[in-house]
Amino acid sequence: MQDIGCHEDIPETGDTLQENALQKAMYVAEHYGLDCFADDTGLEVDALDGKPGVHSARYAEGTDHDSEANMQKLLRELQGKNNRKAHFRTVIALLQHPKNQQEKNIDNACAAPEIHYFEGRVDGLIAEEKRGEAGFGYDPLFIPNGYNQSFAELGEDIKNHISHRALAVEKLAAYLNEDIAQSV
Repeated sequence: MQDIGCHEDIPETGDTLQENALQKAMYVAEHYGLDCFADDTGLEVDALDGKPGVHSARYAEGTDHDSEANMQKLLRELQGKNNRKAHFRTVIALLQHPKNQQEKNIDNACAAPEIHYFEGRVDGLIAEEKRGEAGFGYDPLFIPNGYNQSFAELGEDIKNHISHRALAVEKLAAYLNEDIAQSV
């Protein structure tokens, strides 16, 4: 975002990951007149009815992006619960103005963009305690299905290959590649 001169921390006031991703993409489109994509990610825990979800980054009250406080609150709320199933979910919103408007050099600000969504999800479990120091957010607590290590213990290369965000980006890339191939 800084590449285009956007230094604002765009507020996330939506009730869903999809709404927040769209809100951020719309902000850039409206303020900078660019086609763009934005994402939002949340950790959804079954035993907590999907919480922290859309509030993952600010789950601990009175904090904003305090990973340690968020993890401690999550662990407290899961004490005594047997069901530790959870999943990370990323939603990407892509705003694209129709190609015929771009070809005719019509001002993008006047035309309604097409909106496309791409979702990635990784299922797993919440560990009883923090495991590993790498990564960010809830990485030390989240153990993806098929692994015995947390995201923090797996290392950046493996995590970036199997993560919810990687899966959503793969879907976005496939769509864009198809879109480009059709326009050639």
